[in-house]
Amino acid sequence: MLFDLDNIHKHYGDFHALKGVTLRVPEGSVGLLGPNGAGKSTLIKALLGLLDFSSGSASVLGCRLPDEALKVRQLVGYMPENDCYLPYMTAVQYVSFGGELAGMPRAEAFRRAHEVLYYVGLGEARYRQLSGFSTGMKQRVKLAQAIVQGPKLVFLDEPTNGLDPKGRDEMLELIEDVKSRGVNVVLSSHLLPDVERVCESVIMLNQGEVIFQGAIDELKSGGEAMIEIETKDKNEALKAVLEAEGIRAIVEGLRLKVYLPEGHERTKVLELAVQNDIQIRHFVPGELTLENAFLGLLEANA
Repeated sequence: MLFDLDNIHKHYGDFHALKGVTLRVPEGSVGLLGPNGAGKSTLIKALLGLLDFSSGSASVLGCRLPDEALKVRQLVGYMPENDCYLPYMTAVQYVSFGGELAGMPRAEAFRRAHEVLYYVGLGEARYRQLSGFSTGMKQRVKLAQAIVQGPKLVFLDEPTNGLDPKGRDEMLELIEDVKSRGVNVVLSSHLLPDVERVCESVIMLNQGEVIFQGAIDELKSGGEAMIEIETKDKNEALKAVLEAEGIRAIVEGLRLKVYLPEGHERTKVLELAVQNDIQIRHFVPGELTLENAFLGLLEANA
């Protein structure tokens, strides 16, 4: 079990960042999703033992929090979203320092830093100061420090942030290779195609509460069929008609995405359009992507 949370609450004064979060997450790769302010960063920092819970109980890799927080940090790697380093440090100094913070002897941390910097493609730049690194290099060195101690689990917070398409693809390939070496991954990203590529399951938070936990395929199926529709200047009107019948619809640009609950036939949409004198120009069954499922679930829990 990666982590086991029972009725976790975290308060900052009157603000409730986490509201009764209960999770049992098996080993594997998990996406952590949610809009800004949903509680994702708070949850990650709490699971790392960096924040105390206001109430509830939790364990990570079988280690109880907060009593075994130091042991958790020895077993878990963390790649933060923001740059966290001293600009004058070289890559090898930064990564080896991360190893020492995880409990490695200095000589072992220094040796291991060289290895992981070569692994992430920074072998030739390991003695350069971090202040001169490009965005892509900074992301790679942050990944290196997250895996330097050989963790069983890594938390990756926006690992492709700021990367161009080529750099993003290379980072995702690195993460997939880390997974193939038996390391469990928790990926927090606003780029849902990245989550869909790397992860088998997801946890969705909204306003400090869990609104979904399970396999990505389960979230995408959701018992719904999706249709892409375009009308002659009456997308909003058709949306209102469908919602009056209990059918969820979202206007996106010139198209209307319609989500049919289980048991509803596609012809129902056509019948409603004819009854309301709405001309349909485009009517195609669509694929329910993770992004569509995510947005739909957020709307349903608004």
